[in-house]
Amino acid sequence: MRFRVASEIIYDVHSPSTIILNIHALRTPTQTVLEETFQIEPYVKTKELNSANGENRLVQFETLENKHLHLSYQAVVDASHTLMDSHQLSDSPVMQLDASVVPYLFASRYCQSDKLGKLAYDKFGSFEGAYAKVVAITEWIYKNVDYLSGSTNSQTSAYDTVTQRTGVCRDFAHLGIALCRALSIPARYFTGYAHQLNPPDFHACFEAFIGGQWLIFDPTRLAPLNGLVKIATSFDAAHASIATIFGSITCTGMTVTCEALDPDFLPFNHQDLPTRALTLSGYLKISGE
Repeated sequence: MRFRVASEIIYDVHSPSTIILNIHALRTPTQTVLEETFQIEPYVKTKELNSANGENRLVQFETLENKHLHLSYQAVVDASHTLMDSHQLSDSPVMQLDASVVPYLFASRYCQSDKLGKLAYDKFGSFEGAYAKVVAITEWIYKNVDYLSGSTNSQTSAYDTVTQRTGVCRDFAHLGIALCRALSIPARYFTGYAHQLNPPDFHACFEAFIGGQWLIFDPTRLAPLNGLVKIATSFDAAHASIATIFGSITCTGMTVTCEALDPDFLPFNHQDLPTRALTLSGYLKISGE
């Protein structure tokens, strides 16, 4: 499925600073960037930084003496989402996990799985199979945490979210990841462009490693799972933020769009998750592939 994605960000620069930007669509075996453009006005020289495992495409640049910067990115991306019968998914025992997957079992800055073990086992431990557990986690977050813009900040963690019961997409994702890891299910943060997201913005959800592959889950239900274009994956938002700034800069404007270009696009219904799983992965080497 082809998507046209675009983002524009406007910065006021208070002093010469450095920015590491994370808005480029990821290139993977299942996601092809057909065309793209990236511009900064006024022009500054940029450097692309690719992570060792290919989890993101970072762009680094200095603001120099500019007082205002206008950043724009556009791309046409072919994202190959794959549907499968969830009943055919087997669990992935910890002893059989590839070395690239094991780190996603550990607690991280925003996903304190070590503090949520009792809640995870009380609520979801009785479900049979990892996939059923993650579906139940996703459903529980959707029903028990209110989506409220501006209710959290960059310091909010999964533990805060389960206590306050409010949050935005990144908080929903962090809580899902933490509860999965507490049940020994590898999980990672997913950030990207999302078709039909309202209001339009960058979106966050999570992936869980089940049956030898990474499957997509979104507790917010704000966008169809097959309408996602991946920007990055990582342990949590601390490692996959849209922009990391070293210096004094203020963001004064931002617009984000994601448009399906194929007229036969059919949104994946979240209600189908108990029977149909969906994946958009392929850049990590998994044992058995």
